Amino acid sequence: MVRGVWAALGAAVLELAGLAGDAGAQPAADTIGAIRARGAVLCGVAGSVAGFSLPDSQGVMRGLDADGCRIVAAAILGDASRVRFINTTTQNRFTALQSGEVDMLVRNTTWTLGREASLGLEFASINFYDGTGFMVKKASGVTSVKGLDGATVCVQPGSTTELNLTDYFRIHGMRFQPLVIENLEELRAAFINGRCDAFTTDASSLASFRFAQGANAEQYLLLPEIISKEPLGTMVRKGDWKFFDVVRWAHFAQLTAEELGITSRNLDSFRDSNNPEIQRFIGATGDLGRALGVGPDWAVQIVRQVGNFAEMWDRNITPLGVQRGINNLWTKGGLQYALPMR
Repeated sequence: MVRGVWAALGAAVLELAGLAGDAGAQPAADTIGAIRARGAVLCGVAGSVAGFSLPDSQGVMRGLDADGCRIVAAAILGDASRVRFINTTTQNRFTALQSGEVDMLVRNTTWTLGREASLGLEFASINFYDGTGFMVKKASGVTSVKGLDGATVCVQPGSTTELNLTDYFRIHGMRFQPLVIENLEELRAAFINGRCDAFTTDASSLASFRFAQGANAEQYLLLPEIISKEPLGTMVRKGDWKFFDVVRWAHFAQLTAEELGITSRNLDSFRDSNNPEIQRFIGATGDLGRALGVGPDWAVQIVRQVGNFAEMWDRNITPLGVQRGINNLWTKGGLQYALPMR
């Protein structure tokens, strides 16, 4: 009898626990469905960084990050142009993604443990391996970060750069005075106008800034030290793993195309290839598109409309004078490595 009572109580507790769990469970998000319903990907970018996201003279957003949004639109909607770009700042970018204002964030954002573990967001890919650098005016005579002891340094708040700056100067027993300005254009203006001795951010952004100075670019010197690892990538909300998969594999598709020698110009010449890897890539075999919840030619649309990763890099980053370096394919000594599409 006692055994029966305890068994009944145990069953009741388990049932109540199950009900409580069901009550607290949140329905899985369907970002892909929302994108299809509105007919566009909402993509958070900086909107002010040449080579990454900056409108051209016709108002079209250009850059590596902007194209990172387009590859997802090409995969899901079959049309890379169906992206609504939403400018974000270092302060509001995560809130914009968390709240659903944007579907994805491609904004020179560094993948860190703290961000991935505490924000309810997930990094799906890395489109640029970078590091924190420093820029000075050549006229200052400074040729190394070690020459900045006691300097005033321009930096954006809420960035990994701010933390890297503090850590580096503390480790090396150096002093500095931060000039913290959130708006990037105002921060750059402060540096140009001499309100700070040095400007620090990702080295790629510094190269972008110098490139944008045109004839005055030679007045500025990018110091040789890179003081941190800054893997910049694409963020999505945790929980919607189907969308996460599409975003991640859209990036891998570009890398795979580069590995296979497939470009936007020669794509059609691979139609009759008997290479099994190419057949899977173009959607002729393998049914990979169905597994992702997109069309069979999703990878073809990415390459046809945006290009492989090398094409995207050459279009956006090469003009900045930045060498591909560690952003090369693994077969060329770089860190970009596509997982098998099979």
